[in-house]
Amino acid sequence: MDASSMAGVAQDNKARIGAIIAASSGNLVEWFDFYIYAFCSIYFAPAFFPKADRTTQLLAAAGLFAAGFLMRPIGGWLFGRMADRHGRRGALIISVLTMCAGSLMIAVLPTYAVIGAWAPFLLMLARMVQGFALGGEYGTAATYMSEVSMEGRRGFFSSFQYVTLIGGQLLASLVVVVLQHSFGEAALKAWVWRIPFVLGALAALAALVARLRLQETAGHDARENKDAGSLSALLRQHPGAFLSVLGFTAGGSLVFYTFTTYMQKFLVNSAGFAIATASDIMTVCLFIFMCMQPVMGALSDRIGRRTNMLIFSLGGLFLTVPMIMLLHGAKSALEAGLLITLALVVVSFYTSISGIIKAELFPIEVRALGVSLAYALANAVFGGSAESVALLCVKFGHEGAFYWYVTAMMGVVFLVSLKLPRRAPYLGEA
Repeated sequence: MDASSMAGVAQDNKARIGAIIAASSGNLVEWFDFYIYAFCSIYFAPAFFPKADRTTQLLAAAGLFAAGFLMRPIGGWLFGRMADRHGRRGALIISVLTMCAGSLMIAVLPTYAVIGAWAPFLLMLARMVQGFALGGEYGTAATYMSEVSMEGRRGFFSSFQYVTLIGGQLLASLVVVVLQHSFGEAALKAWVWRIPFVLGALAALAALVARLRLQETAGHDARENKDAGSLSALLRQHPGAFLSVLGFTAGGSLVFYTFTTYMQKFLVNSAGFAIATASDIMTVCLFIFMCMQPVMGALSDRIGRRTNMLIFSLGGLFLTVPMIMLLHGAKSALEAGLLITLALVVVSFYTSISGIIKAELFPIEVRALGVSLAYALANAVFGGSAESVALLCVKFGHEGAFYWYVTAMMGVVFLVSLKLPRRAPYLGEA
């Protein structure tokens, strides 16, 4: 290869990396906005559900967290169709603007003491707006990042979707930790919980600027294809791929939310840690989890996505219940943190390739729709309900049932993973 060719390749790689960073920045902001609700709910729940004990308040707040997930299939369908028919760039821009609106609404929302029952209703409406936005964000971002990544390194570069997804969680947790150490619990419950939502809305506007510079990856011919963004074509021509994504997203989302967002509540309600200590533990664990993603993504480029999924599903199948039992008896923050980190190592075999393994199963004309809708449906039913189901099991004295439920779903992931092709039919990746 001559010098000019090498320069061209380097320039092309630089442009691709820049596009991945730009797409990832918006992804980080949207997930920050979505997750800050989960981390702040322990403070604002009494303001919106005052006539209840703490577990019931958290259950009500978790129910609204789940309501956001119920809007994801609608967002997944609409934004996926938009991305396939009109381009990925426009869908990514509109999704981040919609998330901005939802966060700003929560930031200024009056409490139950001011407007009564309208407060939880409007909170639910804001969560639905956020869920709608995120339903389109995940699939479109996964599609865009898979298409802009270099062949042979798609696992590595696509893993940055979860780097920024977890980064959004981490940033949300870190902001809460800073506020906890800067203000008293009374101030946090009174008004300080609103600050992260304001920050999220402002960050969304900054992400918009980055996304305006993105180059389109779906060509004119793909967008003009008669099947582009067609739900009937997706289900008629690619039912196996659609069902596969449903299957491994169901278990993958459930175990992901179990060991991330729900784990803060578990450490407080079940393991007996103080709220601030639980936040500190999760902040460290999420940082380590985030750093694992590129490593596991690069590993998938070598051993194949199917092997990653088999390791993930078998690990979850045999380790979930023992890990939770050990966490119940954890005596120190270090012990709890090590156990959660070990669980997240297993989860990272899935999260690092979550986007690329879905995108590789669909052709370009229905790729965004296939990824978005299948992911959103499974995530709404299994991921969004994780906290609510777990807290219901705690409330009725059958906490262990939830962890066996997670284990059973990991068995489903294993069966689906066995049927995954050794070489993906699209994008030319193993």
